[in-house]
Amino acid sequence: MRILHTSDWHLGKHLENRSRLEEQEKFIEELINIADEKNVDLVIIAGDVYDTSNPPAKAEKLFYKALKGLSKNGERIVLTIAGNHDSPERLIASTPLAYEHGIILLGTPKSTVEVGKVGKHKIIDAGEGYIEMDVKGEKIVVLTLPYPSEQRLNEVFSDAVDQEGLQKSYSEKIGQIFKELSQKFRDDTINVAVSHLFVLGGETSDSERPIQIGGGLAVDADKLPQKAHYIALGHLHKPQRVKNTSLKAYYSGSPIHYSRSEIGYSKCVFVVDVKAGEEAQVEEVFLSNRKPIEVWCCNGIEEALEKCMENRNREVWAYLEIKTDRIFTQSEIKEIKSIKPDILSIIPKIETTEREENDLENFKEKNIVELFREYYIHENQVEPTEEFMALFSEIVREEGEEVETEIS
Repeated sequence: MRILHTSDWHLGKHLENRSRLEEQEKFIEELINIADEKNVDLVIIAGDVYDTSNPPAKAEKLFYKALKGLSKNGERIVLTIAGNHDSPERLIASTPLAYEHGIILLGTPKSTVEVGKVGKHKIIDAGEGYIEMDVKGEKIVVLTLPYPSEQRLNEVFSDAVDQEGLQKSYSEKIGQIFKELSQKFRDDTINVAVSHLFVLGGETSDSERPIQIGGGLAVDADKLPQKAHYIALGHLHKPQRVKNTSLKAYYSGSPIHYSRSEIGYSKCVFVVDVKAGEEAQVEEVFLSNRKPIEVWCCNGIEEALEKCMENRNREVWAYLEIKTDRIFTQSEIKEIKSIKPDILSIIPKIETTEREENDLENFKEKNIVELFREYYIHENQVEPTEEFMALFSEIVREEGEEVETEIS
């Protein structure tokens, strides 16, 4: 059987308030082509389909387009679990229609699916946290653990006779769940697990809103299902194999760069060939980076303008860092952005000595408007517009009049 593992699409995500949907649409097209060219039998999406629990309509439309293209009218099974960014209820809303197309959507650790036909394949057995399927004559058991928040884990252990189960650590609870579910694995089945969680030792990036990375919601590698041929994980945005274990447990990572901290990552999906009783073979299939994130370091405003001119026709997001000995004017910033609209931020690297912040005499000599102007420049590294300062002055004047009225 051939499995494609992907995760962390974060459909609807923005970069410095810029939409990434166009790039995400191109990724989905490429993913469908990879699944077809590689003759994939099963696609696993390991959580964080969306970037928020209330995704925009365009993001939902893109997800449904992806499911339709990947499933090929039920010829291929697509198994999707919720991540910490997803609303479980929203993710599984289309379940009644999805089964017909070979699509399985799971929202919480206690999720179950119906035994019977799924697309052109069959679910032989199922319960909370596991599915056994017949896919083109091969049997596969998949342990499923959508994002296990502490509350959802407590729901799993709510039937414990005493408090011992509830008092276990987060990692121990995950380990116990996988240990019990692993009893569904057999020698004559392909044995796989999928979850969305943080395994200790994983490399993180700035674009992940952590599941308490390095804290209470972290799992030891030895708590993963030891008899699994392959473990498909989601949450970390850098593609990587889980450390400190001989298991074939992988994070597929996000499909595009979602922050400047990911610039050095090559994005990919994993294609896994596996047979019952044999070791899984894992192939890294790299994805196109159609609009990379770059950091441009320039010496002065003139060099920055030249850099923008040179790259004006390139598809690229850029952070512009400029060494300077003065504050930029609004007209200079406007000119830069008119040449290259995809500049995400302009960061002056001012080479001057820091002003004395505790100079009380100088402080007393300035009025509130002057102090606000200095504060604005200190925080934003640019001069405020005259219109902005006029508005601030008007607010100050009105506030002063109100105070005088109250006193009189």
